[in-house]
Amino acid sequence: MILAMTLAQVAGAIPITRAGRGLPPTTFLRLLVIFRTAALVAVALLAHYAAPFIWLVAFSALAGAVNGAAFGYLRTVLNQLAPPAKLPRALGIAATLNEVTFVLAPVAASGLGTLSPVFAVLVIAALGAIPALLVPTVGSIATEEMHQADASIISPAILLWLICAAAGSSTVAALEIGAVALALHFGYAPALAILFTVPLCIASVLGGVWVSVRNRMGSRRAVLIQLMIMTAGAILAALQISMTVTVLGAVLIGGVLAPLGTYYSLVLDSLAPPRKRPEVFALLRTANAIGIIIASAVMTAVSLSTALIVVSCLMVTVVLVVAASSPRNRDAR
Repeated sequence: MILAMTLAQVAGAIPITRAGRGLPPTTFLRLLVIFRTAALVAVALLAHYAAPFIWLVAFSALAGAVNGAAFGYLRTVLNQLAPPAKLPRALGIAATLNEVTFVLAPVAASGLGTLSPVFAVLVIAALGAIPALLVPTVGSIATEEMHQADASIISPAILLWLICAAAGSSTVAALEIGAVALALHFGYAPALAILFTVPLCIASVLGGVWVSVRNRMGSRRAVLIQLMIMTAGAILAALQISMTVTVLGAVLIGGVLAPLGTYYSLVLDSLAPPRKRPEVFALLRTANAIGIIIASAVMTAVSLSTALIVVSCLMVTVVLVVAASSPRNRDAR
């Protein structure tokens, strides 16, 4: 079901985002959220009535298909809700809340699931819908931007940062998915997988707070350093020298998640054609999903140790590419 949601998100990101061009962004965002909520409610009801599993997979895919487009329009709406001078702070707060949700949502779902798994899905679906439905209404794109020439959404500069986002996402996913295997590798109980995931999330929250307080877009040099820090963390995790060293690797990875994510969002905002910003932001969400798919696929095919080596090599590659492109693209921010 999770695989179906993720693959559907990748497939539906661009076509569904383009389908909303003729509507105000807030209106289309609400329609997407309502559609996703209805699909999740259908999953809960089908599970309750013991429907064939293929139907659960199908409706999970429907729910996931709109995720990329919904993110693209939500990020576009944020441009009109937050002044440009405060946009880094808003994105930092969003990154912090995202990590808090990542930690608390599974706990809430598990707690509610002890009462009823169907009830847990319904509550999570409702909680996911309410905030988006409360987003203030904003107007369509400004007239002067409407008449600007449309450029491709896959320019070399845009592709560079999408690849960086995918590599970072695969690194985080490998560590989070492989947390249980890492705990077993060091002789701990599976439940102690939280020794890797919780430090990563705490470091990410602190990174989001730092971005919010600083309220500034990072320089190209700073981003290269942050990518190198994430690469160092991935290598430390791949070496599996000891529990302490591996946790340190997780902390290094988590600490730069929010700054890098904020930079990707801001730089793509500046590079995207005005009318195609939702599509570019949807591609950013899709790049993150592709990173998760890559990590999951590699871990399915080979051992965790090999998977961690693969994602480390991906990070080394993007560091080299960004470093090599810096002299030619100092202004591609």
